[in-house]
Amino acid sequence: VTSALKDSVFFRDGVRRIDFVLSYVDEKEGDRKQEKRKIYEANLVKVGLELETEDKSESDDGKTYFVKIHAPWEVLATYADVLKIKVPFKANDIPDNKEIPMNWLSTPFRLPEHIMHPEPDYFTAPFNKSKSDFYLIDDKDTFFPPSTRNRIVYYILSRCSYVRDECVDRDKKGIKRLLNNGAYTAAFPLHDCRYWKRSSYANCESERYDLHKYWASFCCFFKEQPLNLIRKYYGEKIGIYFAWLGFYTEMLLFAAVVGTLCFVYGLLTYDENEWSKEICREDIGGKIVMCPLCDKKCGYWKLNSTCNSSWQSHLFDNVGTVFFAIFMGIWVTLFLEFWKRRQARLEYEWDLVDFEEEQQQLQLRPEYETKCTNRKLNRITQEMEPYLPITSKCARTCLSGATVIFWISLIIACIIGVIAYRLAVYAAFASIMKDSPTSQLHVVGPYITPQLATSVTASCINFIIIMILNLMYERVAIWITDMEIPKTHLEYENKLTVKMFLFQFVNYYSSCFYVAFFKGKFVGYPGNYAYMFGSKLRNEECDPGGCLIELTTQLVIVMTGKQVWGNIQEALVPWLMNWWGSRKARCHPESLYSRWEQDHDLQPFGQLGLFQEYLEMVIQFGFITLFVASFPLAPLLALFNNIIEVRVDAWKLTTQFRRPVAAKAHSIGAWEEILNGMAVLSVVTNAFIVAFTSDMIPRLVYMYAYQPDGQMNMKGYIDNSLSMFNISAIPLDNRPDDEENPPWFNSSITICRYRDYRYPPGHEKEYHHTMQFWHILAAKLAFIIIMEHVVFVVKFFVAWMIPDVPSDVKARVKRERYLVQEYLHNYEVEKLKIQLSKNCDDCTCTPMIYPSLPKHEVLSECL
Repeated sequence: VTSALKDSVFFRDGVRRIDFVLSYVDEKEGDRKQEKRKIYEANLVKVGLELETEDKSESDDGKTYFVKIHAPWEVLATYADVLKIKVPFKANDIPDNKEIPMNWLSTPFRLPEHIMHPEPDYFTAPFNKSKSDFYLIDDKDTFFPPSTRNRIVYYILSRCSYVRDECVDRDKKGIKRLLNNGAYTAAFPLHDCRYWKRSSYANCESERYDLHKYWASFCCFFKEQPLNLIRKYYGEKIGIYFAWLGFYTEMLLFAAVVGTLCFVYGLLTYDENEWSKEICREDIGGKIVMCPLCDKKCGYWKLNSTCNSSWQSHLFDNVGTVFFAIFMGIWVTLFLEFWKRRQARLEYEWDLVDFEEEQQQLQLRPEYETKCTNRKLNRITQEMEPYLPITSKCARTCLSGATVIFWISLIIACIIGVIAYRLAVYAAFASIMKDSPTSQLHVVGPYITPQLATSVTASCINFIIIMILNLMYERVAIWITDMEIPKTHLEYENKLTVKMFLFQFVNYYSSCFYVAFFKGKFVGYPGNYAYMFGSKLRNEECDPGGCLIELTTQLVIVMTGKQVWGNIQEALVPWLMNWWGSRKARCHPESLYSRWEQDHDLQPFGQLGLFQEYLEMVIQFGFITLFVASFPLAPLLALFNNIIEVRVDAWKLTTQFRRPVAAKAHSIGAWEEILNGMAVLSVVTNAFIVAFTSDMIPRLVYMYAYQPDGQMNMKGYIDNSLSMFNISAIPLDNRPDDEENPPWFNSSITICRYRDYRYPPGHEKEYHHTMQFWHILAAKLAFIIIMEHVVFVVKFFVAWMIPDVPSDVKARVKRERYLVQEYLHNYEVEKLKIQLSKNCDDCTCTPMIYPSLPKHEVLSECL
């Protein structure tokens, strides 16, 4: 092969295009794998595909053979008919009269027209081989774009048998099984050129180069995405993902602005924070002695030691946060409603309007066809088709459900284990660190506290457990979804999505749920502490600054850590693997490194490729909606991450991965339902965070009902919010060891304070809840009910107001359907005329004059 032809997407004749490439390593003669390949390739030729093999002597490792596949027009036309692929029959004649005001403002964000709209807009209709002259076919070689060609070839490859026809084993078919059993090492369509330079062939589109230049480079981060080109090159499924990611990032901008304003409000009202001033004052906070935070190993402490954390807590625990929580509940609804409209527009533009029905009827999974031996009559097509008996279906579903529940229980068990670890180790760290050499370190010494040591080690253990369970569960989820034998690819993906998401939901959010709703809520009081499951481990209390600041810290660590780690992993791992895989090829001169070998050395875009991308974004969506009341800057962090994420994903797809087989999808699938579920849940969680995790409600109740001077301020709040306990009444098991107490502690101090609303010692109801406790609880529940109802009413009203499909798209869809019928009718009439005139040439009767008659009369007379 000449060097010029080696870096091209054509056969040796330079005319026939390579639509797919299979690679294999031939170890020894007379091997069973060799036999399978031989039969499989012979069957492909029988179907009409054309093959060309590159010998191993031509490859860079000297052992890999490459089989190049070309689908001629006959095959493409036959399968385009079978798959009902939509093709153009007329240029779009609906004027695009959308004049956007202030259009010039968006000019810097625009891309060149030929990149944004690589093809003119056409009206399309499903391809019919018998009417091929009805469609706009200029050149049969370029009529079907490469993404459609590779989709058709993959459809054939996944259904072609690799045993002889006389063998009864129907199970032995499909490229997937051949790849699994090692007969072939890879199967992939080719990229059309190198990503950093155009192809030297004039008849090659070089779309990969355009995508890399205008989409995947970081200097384009502020530009729009060339969605039509992405769809043309990679197929609708990947196009829809990037459309959704881009839209989500645009919408985040509004949430980020409002969140930042709420944070600024917290900064500006910093000096009005009366309760923090009281904590920090020497004559108030410096005189309040607090009860120990754990048994034996923790001493008494002064309230003013929490001065810093109470100031930090005010940044997030203020009235602005309540407003932001309500705003985010409405923002989520707007985001989902506007996305439905954007999706409807894409469905029309990308010819996916009637896609659902086609998908269900045509794309039966080959695995479903082979594993379902029972057959029944399809009432619609009146043909026998495979089906799964209801008993088998129920048994499989129950088994898969039980497996998912078992794995989720496993995570919860691990998390309870980590909490037990924190409780057990906290006391140990407290006693070790008191005399340890770390306290002598000048700079970091004061910061290495028992709390920090416990949190860091617990977080590391938690992270390792999460990663191990993740790896194992991914395999289990695929295994149980395969076992359920879903009927279509769509059903398979949706089932897998729900299983994986449920697991990841518990995996990532459980620690935040624990801090927000359980930590510090079931502590008891001195002399009657609550213990974990009856063990000797006392339930954890919140940091003295309150639980909200802990939730904020947890959220920032998990969210930023996950995103930074995710981006590094996404970009670095494929790059390192490709660098290592192509090390031999780099020694060759560039001209000898063939197009198919360059792609063979890239990473395969696996079955879960897009799934991981969606999951990462949906988990992030959860962080910015479910817990946003504790951290208003979360949308801003997400926005910065997503601007990078779009380009990292684009760069990875164009440069580090083989070209994926084009796949159709008319929506983001099961993710849409998941996002809707999270939107509803987020209203509930935020209402509970404001009511139970933050101190907002107790402060308001104090100000309006319990302020002793009757003024509308917070003076005296700290003293009011702490209950008293008689030190002499603390049981020996809870009392600190003598050496644990600070130097200022002496026998003259008889009372310690703790966070709760209980009657003081000596009262007739001592240590029972006061009336104020019940007033605050009632106010919290009232707030939750009111906030939820207000937000839900607004949500439903907004959802009802905004139609899912824009009116101009509805009109275009109707226009297209009407035109397809009219044009097909005219086409049939013309054909009939030609046929009749031919027949009349043979006979002697006088010809009838058809054109003067109305259309429907012509048709009835011909019939």
